[in-house]
Amino acid sequence: MSVLLLRLAGPLQSWGSSARFTRRTTENAPTKSGVVGLLAAAQGRRRDADLSDLAALEFGVRIDQPGSRLRDFHTAHHSDTLKSMPLSERFYLADAVFVAGVSGEAGLVQRLYEALLEPVFLPYLGRRSCPPSRPVTIAEPSEGELEQALREARWEASGWYRRQRAASFRRRGQEAPDDVRLDLLLDSPADPDRLPDITLRDLPMSFDPRHRRYGLRGVRTTETRVPIEPGARPSSPPPPPHEPTSLLTPVTPRTD
Repeated sequence: MSVLLLRLAGPLQSWGSSARFTRRTTENAPTKSGVVGLLAAAQGRRRDADLSDLAALEFGVRIDQPGSRLRDFHTAHHSDTLKSMPLSERFYLADAVFVAGVSGEAGLVQRLYEALLEPVFLPYLGRRSCPPSRPVTIAEPSEGELEQALREARWEASGWYRRQRAASFRRRGQEAPDDVRLDLLLDSPADPDRLPDITLRDLPMSFDPRHRRYGLRGVRTTETRVPIEPGARPSSPPPPPHEPTSLLTPVTPRTD
């Protein structure tokens, strides 16, 4: 099987599996429906497109930087009547970083990787208001097992989080360890002799807004230890200087 790893990092993320009506919650890690939606959007699939091939991919997540939970109150007005809509609560994960992975047939996984390099629709982290802050792709797909790939991937936590973690050990008079313990959330195959640790309704069956449908998915939880590379920093390059006026055409001064 071919494995594709994704880096999901951004100021805000929101991965709902049971969000309804005026209370839009988020799970503590990316959902399969959210990541499948990201991949489908990169390929340019429409909301009513067939998702069976993407839903069949094996899925797993490693929590590299858990982030913190944030609650926002959301207001809106109807575009035609200008009538106020009900006040809603929106929950987010702030400053979180995850390594997610999918595994499946090599041709499909390669096409997904190429789509992420030149996405038809821009990727977002659960909600359209949550763009990624770093490149989603980590490396080209590789052959192997998904769980092993997640265990062996480098730690993708932000530089400030690494420094904060090391400082917490120093304050306690301890030496920082050479590795970090991270949680893994993996697909749990149907097995009558082993119940899943968690069950989520995040298996996408249809994204059609007229009739969205999600099935139940079993999740197995475990842990792994990842070495801390000396002087490690996030693998993406620093952002270029941002000058929002650089593309504006200068105004020619009037002479009269």
